[in-house]
Amino acid sequence: MTGKWKLALGAVMLALAGAAGAAAPGAAGEPKVLHAFLSTGETGLDPAVASDIATLALLENLYDPLLRYDYLARPVKLQPNTLRAMPQVDAAGLSYTFQLTPGIHFTPDPAFKGKQREVTAEDYVYSLKRLYDPELKSPWLFLLEGKLAGDEALKAKFSYATAIPGLQAVDKYTLRIRLSAPDPNFLYYLAMPATAVVAREVAEAYGAQMGNHPVGTGPFVVGEWKRSDKITLQANPDFRATVFHAGPEVAPEFRATAAALEGKRLPLVDRIEVKIMEEYQSRVLGFLNGEFDYIEQVPESMKDMVLRADSTAPALKPELAKKGMQLSPFPVLQTYYMWMNMEDPVIGGYSKDKVALRRAIALSYNSPEDVALLKKGLALPAQSPLPPNVLGYDPNYRSPISYNPALARALLDRYGYRTGKNGYRTLPGGQPLLLTMHSEPSMVGRLRDELWRKSLNAIGLQVQFKSDKKTEIIKASRLGKVMMFETNWIADFPDGDNYLQLLYGPNSGRANYARFNLPDYNRRYEQARKLGDTPERRVLYREMNQLIHAYNPWVLLTHPISADIQQPWLKNYKRHPVEFTNWRYVDLDIAERNQLTKMAP
Repeated sequence: MTGKWKLALGAVMLALAGAAGAAAPGAAGEPKVLHAFLSTGETGLDPAVASDIATLALLENLYDPLLRYDYLARPVKLQPNTLRAMPQVDAAGLSYTFQLTPGIHFTPDPAFKGKQREVTAEDYVYSLKRLYDPELKSPWLFLLEGKLAGDEALKAKFSYATAIPGLQAVDKYTLRIRLSAPDPNFLYYLAMPATAVVAREVAEAYGAQMGNHPVGTGPFVVGEWKRSDKITLQANPDFRATVFHAGPEVAPEFRATAAALEGKRLPLVDRIEVKIMEEYQSRVLGFLNGEFDYIEQVPESMKDMVLRADSTAPALKPELAKKGMQLSPFPVLQTYYMWMNMEDPVIGGYSKDKVALRRAIALSYNSPEDVALLKKGLALPAQSPLPPNVLGYDPNYRSPISYNPALARALLDRYGYRTGKNGYRTLPGGQPLLLTMHSEPSMVGRLRDELWRKSLNAIGLQVQFKSDKKTEIIKASRLGKVMMFETNWIADFPDGDNYLQLLYGPNSGRANYARFNLPDYNRRYEQARKLGDTPERRVLYREMNQLIHAYNPWVLLTHPISADIQQPWLKNYKRHPVEFTNWRYVDLDIAERNQLTKMAP
């Protein structure tokens, strides 16, 4: 780095510090600092590579995709982000034309050699091609693979120099994307962190270390960063002028928030201090002590600390309500399920005896106990893979599988799973039957283990638990080396396709951990993914649900209702169904925070 550039970089950091104190000062000029936490450590901050929720939450504040979601519109709605207007789409639904807003700049970095770097259409072409780069092994390639016209050339022999009809920079500010077939969800992909714009100079300068040098165009930039401990985001002084204007689709219950935000320049806070808090109790105690401005999805094992036990509906304890804290139950676009490996020699397969074993396991799941005791009422029993508020969700559909241990035992008896001398059932041929379920080494993991042990033992099935980190379990799952595991899926975009692709045969080894590969399901999925939210697709979805319940690759568990609590000094806080954070919209009453924290015992 040259001495001249060191001085330039120092000036940038001084500007950042100055912006943090001047953009929207609190009482007596005190900067507005949002205190938040992430439940797991972040990985590298590279949009093409990162896939964990903690990192995605950071990325959506540092980088810019073409589109984003309207903060207060319900049902959810896309809006321009780095565009002048929503894209033009041809009548066939194959060609999309995007007009970029001029004057958007990447944050300064030595890779730009002291020059201000404007975003162009070529940058988006490059950024989307990165998902195809075999060296990156992007988990997001499925968003574009086989969908962009001519992308076979990128898959056959990858090169950034390869031009394809599906990705074209028509001029400096015009991007054209052509699809090989209509995709009703395509625009949703362009609102995800994975499709955000990056600069080629930065990617080439840092190579595999790019995730340690985030250079974006978003409302915040990285300040202090201690890996898996603390990360500070500063308001980006070069962020384009972004003024909040509410659209006509604002949900009625959000009108006061819309009025408070109207006409204000975003972001409203000067700095965000994010702690990594993996331990459940530390999160809750930290929030109660005023160290965090909000807490989302209070862990099951901690709900007794904050929620009333004598209320039929979720309610804060009186002493917390008196402090002005607010509880906002939020239906998350999330499905919990326990999948079973369809290729496992013990539990997998499509023969009647194997189907009977998996169905008995599903019938043994004590949903009422799970929802009432473990979830403290903050969950809905899952009837299908789709949670409410996702396109394609059918509120009238009811699963034919419900808690029925007597029927489970009768089913096992009928298909030859006899009770052996040790009190547990054997395989139809008389060989020992031992189920192995992976689980996470946490308090919640142990509670889940006990629920499953009790449920399975009640129908005569013996189970052992293998505890490991979730990242390691997922690695083994993709290789087909896990028999059973309870996990969850959060929507990448609010359409049923995002959930039903989890059981599509060709996705085995990726998101299809159950390795379910049923031709009847695959055929219906392929038909459905070409359709929008139409009556024809809803019929296909119902048939796919019935196939899932017929073969039971999954035990459907719950759709959580998140217990979100905010401090009284936090303003404009609303959870969005799809986006991970609302940091650019929230505001703080610093005087109120100072007063209340001084009064706290």
